[in-house]
Amino acid sequence: MKEPKKTILIVDDERGTRETLGKFLRMSYDVTLAEDGMTAINLIERNDYDLVLSDIRMGAGPDGMNVLDATLRKEPPPPCILFTAYGSIENAVEAVKHGAFDFVAKPVNIDRLELVIARALESGSLKKENKELKKRLDDKFGTRGMIGTSPAMKRIRETIEQVAPTRANILITGESGTGKELVAQSIHQLSGRTGEFVAVNCAALPENLLESELFGHERGAFTGAVERKKGRFERAEGGTIFLDEIGEIPLQIQVKLLRVLESKTYERIGGTELLKTDARVVAATNRDLKKMVEEGTFREDLYYRLNVVSLELPPLRERKDDIPLLVAHYLDIFSKENGREMGISPEAMELLTTFRWPGNIRELRNCVERMVVLSREKIIGVDNVPLEIREEMSPGFTRTAVQPVTCDLERNEKMLITKALNECGGNRTRAAEKLGISRRTLLRKLKAYSME
Repeated sequence: MKEPKKTILIVDDERGTRETLGKFLRMSYDVTLAEDGMTAINLIERNDYDLVLSDIRMGAGPDGMNVLDATLRKEPPPPCILFTAYGSIENAVEAVKHGAFDFVAKPVNIDRLELVIARALESGSLKKENKELKKRLDDKFGTRGMIGTSPAMKRIRETIEQVAPTRANILITGESGTGKELVAQSIHQLSGRTGEFVAVNCAALPENLLESELFGHERGAFTGAVERKKGRFERAEGGTIFLDEIGEIPLQIQVKLLRVLESKTYERIGGTELLKTDARVVAATNRDLKKMVEEGTFREDLYYRLNVVSLELPPLRERKDDIPLLVAHYLDIFSKENGREMGISPEAMELLTTFRWPGNIRELRNCVERMVVLSREKIIGVDNVPLEIREEMSPGFTRTAVQPVTCDLERNEKMLITKALNECGGNRTRAAEKLGISRRTLLRKLKAYSME
């Protein structure tokens, strides 16, 4: 399919210049002409242009700077190129500082204009791609990517949105598998920080490697250090460093970490240069750090430095109302991954909802994937639920005791969709988020089930 032409708005009160540029640029672009600033501003407010070309000085009414302001109010703003007479170069430079992409002196050199337009359109495309990427990241790692409507999850979302833009260190606690890294990623994504999100599993690295991973080392600092290596704090500059399993850090490294938190400075192993860091620290643990402080295995001063804001994630057994939404979410993901359209019976869903899930969300996710892969039918029934879950829920349960399960996928999905729509006041976008599916998928199901 042929790609549509880029759209350009040309604003100039000189008819000859305006129409000449329009005639030339129409060979490659979809061009709209405006004879004055007010007309241009009205057009910009009602339409989305890929580029705006405007004279900086016009007659009575809004001038090029007003047109520039109108473009900057758009989201994302289209690049704006200003035409300027020789005597107005200083004004044009100020306009660039204010947000204009560039300026072109009059009389306009067409070759120069073509180059500037090409660069501006490329810049505009990158901005749109970045905005779309950020939206996808927000959907995945922002609070919208956190499945659940229980009061506990609502409180966690509200806290994340409140503390994410601050510089405060955050300690996330909770059992293994409750989604601590997802929360850390959400905090970073909503923080507005421009650096990377860098995760460190403190339990997975031996003491000698952990120190080097965190702070880096100089060449020759120890046997095997054949070259300088940047540490995770250096990589996370301007971003977020996530210290998972913080309770596993040895006391010797706890001292160095405390110094980083207090002074925002550190040295590479074997180095003398004092490095500064602007990395925001988010830590997580499934251990009782207060008890470790009492036992002398975790420094009290480090604990209070890390625990500026505390987020305790509830185990899945305490948010059972969220289990059907999580099951539907993972069912949708793994069905797509395996090229199958899968559903689940109410009886199987009841088993999953009442199970205690000692491994929390991680265990539930693996369970759903296993059921999708091993099920030979389009509907996951009781006999597809892992045996250990069935036996715990019904002691003495044997595979031969399984009775044929009759189920109605349409009824089950209708029930979930209706519940979500009722809870969201009929708002389909919010209902889709609650169900853990895309809005397009929800609309397709509403149409298929004649629920529009």
